[in-house]
Amino acid sequence: MIRYSLHCDRGHTFESWFQSSSAYESQEKRKLVSCPACGSAKVERSIMAPRIVSKKGRDSQRNDVPATVQPAEVSAPGSTPLLMAQERELRAKLKELRDHIVKNADNVGERFPNEARKMHYGDIEHRPIYGEASPEEARSLIDEGVEVSPLPVLPDDRN
Repeated sequence: MIRYSLHCDRGHTFESWFQSSSAYESQEKRKLVSCPACGSAKVERSIMAPRIVSKKGRDSQRNDVPATVQPAEVSAPGSTPLLMAQERELRAKLKELRDHIVKNADNVGERFPNEARKMHYGDIEHRPIYGEASPEEARSLIDEGVEVSPLPVLPDDRN
């Protein structure tokens, strides 16, 4: 997953997560990326500095938090109540999204890669599905042009 800082032609700035840079470019070309404040589809990436973690920082991360998930409490000591409220709101929205997908899509389990391919190539009718795929299977689907996205996993789900 990759996080981009974005801005629209009306000056609003926001962040969004994408499976890869090519996934962002594909969605941008099809005008699927839009500003949450005004709805403008004229969105561009903002200049971003890469996040560099020293070896010492990586070792402590391995013990505390997975490298790809950095809750605000860990990455920003002294978080303000506003940031904590925003994190709670984000988690609630992610849970709502996941619950909507689970309620309205078919769980095809381990058949997910095959079912997604069949739909992509027109062998079966398109329908909302979710299921399981290894990282290699997911990469293979993306390489074939099959649009897939992981279901959001929240910290509460891991306990």
